[in-house]
Amino acid sequence: MSETSAISGQETIQESFVKRINALQSDNKSLAEELETTRMEREEVRAKLFESLIANKKYLREVERLKKENILLKRMPLFLATVVEMGSDYVLLRQHGNNQEFITTAPPELMGIIQTNSRVAINNSLTIVRVLDRSVDVRAKVMELVEAPDVSYEQVGGLESQIQEIRETVELPLTNPAIFKEIGIEPPRGVLLYGLPGTGKTMLAKAVAHESRATFIHMSGSELVHKFIGEGAQLVRDIFQMAREKAPSIIFIDEIDAVGSIRTHDGTTGSAEVNRTMMQLLAEMDGFRTRGDIKIIAATNRIDILDPALLRPGRFDRIIEIPMPSADGRLKILEIHSKKMKKDEDVDLLEIVKVTEEASGADLNAIVVEAGMNALRRGASSVGKSDFEVAIRKVLGDEVEGSEEALRMFS
Repeated sequence: MSETSAISGQETIQESFVKRINALQSDNKSLAEELETTRMEREEVRAKLFESLIANKKYLREVERLKKENILLKRMPLFLATVVEMGSDYVLLRQHGNNQEFITTAPPELMGIIQTNSRVAINNSLTIVRVLDRSVDVRAKVMELVEAPDVSYEQVGGLESQIQEIRETVELPLTNPAIFKEIGIEPPRGVLLYGLPGTGKTMLAKAVAHESRATFIHMSGSELVHKFIGEGAQLVRDIFQMAREKAPSIIFIDEIDAVGSIRTHDGTTGSAEVNRTMMQLLAEMDGFRTRGDIKIIAATNRIDILDPALLRPGRFDRIIEIPMPSADGRLKILEIHSKKMKKDEDVDLLEIVKVTEEASGADLNAIVVEAGMNALRRGASSVGKSDFEVAIRKVLGDEVEGSEEALRMFS
């Protein structure tokens, strides 16, 4: 009996241990599930907290912007005035709008910046609070070339000597002015390019804009001709003023004959205004005011009608003729424009050179483009000899009639 009761007691103890272990395992599993749930909730809270921080930064920036805007709205407006006279401890101003003159003061840090004719901003107590930039016509600002053209000297064929002269006249004084001081001479200040249409005058100016590191200002002569009296002359002053402020600068005047022709007077206000504009241009190019590091390049097809005052040294120190391309020049131009073109084996550029004696650089470029278009029309993947023949006839037209025999040999 005792042994049986002992065995049953041990079994009861084992069962109680098993039950307890199972209960503990169940509790452990529940705690693990609760822990995983807590971890997930913590990650969600962390993500929401991160989003809240980002939103908080956004709201703080918005609050700062609104505060600044509020300050600007509360601030009293400033008035515009021009400096008439300066003393050691005073400034004489003329207010715009009512032309009233008054004496005021300026902070010490502004006294060294203010000059006569400077534009300044004043507050209600007539104290100078800011020095403004010079007023420049917006039409002059848009003439500044922001992005340089992608035309380099290597893309201009047959004009090696002209390129050399331009580089000596325009680039060398800007990049290495010391050599001129060492010799004791004034560097050339202006270049006039003249020649028949399509010979490459504007293309040379594009190459200068691409190669030089100076501010490049491009304008056409017709842009200086205006209807109202004094408007063209004011635009010329603004252009040269902007060039001085951004020196070293290069000003390119295309078709200068539109404003620089021989001065005449037919009794109309139009011709008088053109003459006034040209006289302002002459004064800016070589007058009492120093031009500074400003080089001028001009181009024209009609040098014969330009005013002699415009052609004299001091305004244009180099007058360079851009001739029609020679045989070697035509070959180089064709090689440049057809460099990336896929050509058949029967295409010989030397033969094209022989039948294009009267062609300019622009004509040769048009011939290459037209030959490529002919190949596209017939669905070919490369340009053939017949494509160039058709292109030459189309572009040159009557000019190629004198070379019919050569063109038949070319065919």
